[in-house]
Amino acid sequence: MAVCVALLGGESSGKSTLATALQRHLTENHGLHAICVPEHLRAWCEARGRAPHADEQAAIADEQTRLIQRARQTPGVDIVIADTTALMVAAYSALYFQDTALLAPSLAAQRSCELTLLMGLDLPWTPDGLFRDSPAVRDATDELLRRELQGAGIAFQTVYGQGNARLQQALRAVGTALGRPLVQDDPALANGLRPWSCDNCSDPDCEHRLFTGLLSRNA
Repeated sequence: MAVCVALLGGESSGKSTLATALQRHLTENHGLHAICVPEHLRAWCEARGRAPHADEQAAIADEQTRLIQRARQTPGVDIVIADTTALMVAAYSALYFQDTALLAPSLAAQRSCELTLLMGLDLPWTPDGLFRDSPAVRDATDELLRRELQGAGIAFQTVYGQGNARLQQALRAVGTALGRPLVQDDPALANGLRPWSCDNCSDPDCEHRLFTGLLSRNA
């Protein structure tokens, strides 16, 4: 079964951009058959021109999980990059409807992913004219995701930066999951060491400072 790299984060945090960049880089530069699974929630909203009601959330979450599993079972696929998982639907259900029923099953599905990448909030929030709510909702989503992942004991790595800088951080994490270096001259993997990660830190400033310092020393 293909390795699953799951991208999580609030609205306007760069998930789709990073998913596309990862898929292209892994395919073109490392000869891996990588495919993206898009966010079903967004497709659902665009098709209907509205946000889902409370009683529609569970089916959307289940379909996201089904799409990821189907992609992982596709013959010849090495890596599946999930542009969000059911956990995002569960997070929105908890925030907007105060319904936490979807959290437990979505966390169970999240455990099957070999790598969870959480988007840092250093990108500017931008409206899309459709469904994005506000920077406050993005912050609240980030807080909820961290709390639930940590509470469930699911490791995650936060990635920061714009463009290639964020891609390089993500590639280091993916390389660790695959057991092979994906970043040229990555000293951590070259020495057989695990690259820095801050899986359980709840302080984004701390995460960013540590990662920036590490990259500076490596450079």
